[in-house]
Amino acid sequence: MSDGREEFDRRGRYHRWSLAAWTAKFRCAFRGWWLGSYSQTSFGVHYIAAIAVIILAFTLKCEPWEWGLLILCISSVMTAELVNSACEALARSISTDFNPHLRDALDIASGAVLVMSIGSAVIGCLIFLPKFIALWQ
Repeated sequence: MSDGREEFDRRGRYHRWSLAAWTAKFRCAFRGWWLGSYSQTSFGVHYIAAIAVIILAFTLKCEPWEWGLLILCISSVMTAELVNSACEALARSISTDFNPHLRDALDIASGAVLVMSIGSAVIGCLIFLPKFIALWQ
């Protein structure tokens, strides 16, 4: 019988809302972000690109809706890369031997990052190119 103060069920999972439960969830999420960001060299490229986009947006005085699209693109690429990193970590935990099914799954996850990056680059061009053209005229 529980007195209502317990935060975990018998499997160690949170079974009700509490500040401690939400704090632990955010701690795990930030740990995952850190692991994904610093364990993958490609994240460095994404961070550099994100900083460049933010500097350009400030310099070119982007409108609020343009900022919204740019932030959405940055966060979408980062999210796709985190999912790709999670797939890579899971694949390594399943097998370190060559497995064509794992290879295909990892290639698909990498393809998702590529598609998101290309789409974001196109949106960036649609926002920044007219501003560059206006500066040169």
